[in-house]
Amino acid sequence: MSIKEYLKDRTVFLLINFTLYIIISGILLLININSKVILLTFCIWFFPILVYIMIEYVKQKLLYNELNHIMDHLDKKYLLTEIMKKPENIEGKLLYDVLRRANKDMHEHVNNYRDRENEYREYIETWVHEIKTPIASTRLIIENNQNDITRNIKEEVKKIEEYIEQVLYYSRSNNVSKDYLIKEVSLADLVKRVIKRNSRDFISKGIIIDIEAVEGTVYSDAKWLEFIVNQVIGNATKYNREHDGRVTISTDRNENNIVLTIEDNGIGIIDKDISRVFEKGFTGENGREFGKSTGLGLYLCKKLAEQLGLGLIITSKMGEGTRVKLIFPLGSVNLIH
Repeated sequence: MSIKEYLKDRTVFLLINFTLYIIISGILLLININSKVILLTFCIWFFPILVYIMIEYVKQKLLYNELNHIMDHLDKKYLLTEIMKKPENIEGKLLYDVLRRANKDMHEHVNNYRDRENEYREYIETWVHEIKTPIASTRLIIENNQNDITRNIKEEVKKIEEYIEQVLYYSRSNNVSKDYLIKEVSLADLVKRVIKRNSRDFISKGIIIDIEAVEGTVYSDAKWLEFIVNQVIGNATKYNREHDGRVTISTDRNENNIVLTIEDNGIGIIDKDISRVFEKGFTGENGREFGKSTGLGLYLCKKLAEQLGLGLIITSKMGEGTRVKLIFPLGSVNLIH
């Protein structure tokens, strides 16, 4: 707040005083009062007014400077009224009370939406749990009636299970700290489990898989980790070549980390899309061409990796393939934020 802005806000008050002074001065001149008396009247009239204005300006300037300083250094801006001191002047008190009421109302709305979000998440988790029963029954029926049709149905059921799994992880992705269990995870065993889950896709598309160079042990949540690796390997098979496709999985142990690399020689990602593959709902050219992408898989991978304290990097060249690196820092057992 500048002095110019402050005086502009009091223009009416000053104009009224000047107008009254001019009228009174005119009356004094008409009755032949000495001009020195009129000048003395000006000083007596306006000196206290100017002093009052300057004092109020300094007080308000200090108040707003303090508010701006708190806001600039406050991580959660809505806690302003919890930090600031209650002003002593009437305008400051009114502003303080209004801010507190607005803050209280905002908290009530946030709590309301948080409750609704929790209810919705609990409903999704319950639904996912219940839908597993008819899916398991369907799998049992398929196993007892093996033919080409049921084998195709089995593949579709597998896709349904993957989408359901994605929904479950999406609903829990904001509360990973409540659903994790850090323990020793063998990367070789983890990769083998994921390869087994996707074995039919590898066989049907004739993709060669090389996992000889996978070794090492990390500390993380095996369930969340398997979801991330499964999503990446699923993409490696989905966007690979039909005949001479290849997926190579390896690990590198560095001084400060272990890097799990999943590389394919598939169609690759166009340059303008590579920086956006972790955005929610982004499908890019490949997603539009294949028409089966939800734009949630890599978004969830990135989000869960960050929650687990892992690095996730993707590089690609159109027509040559894609390389995804999952980086496990060493020296920190529990890396959950």
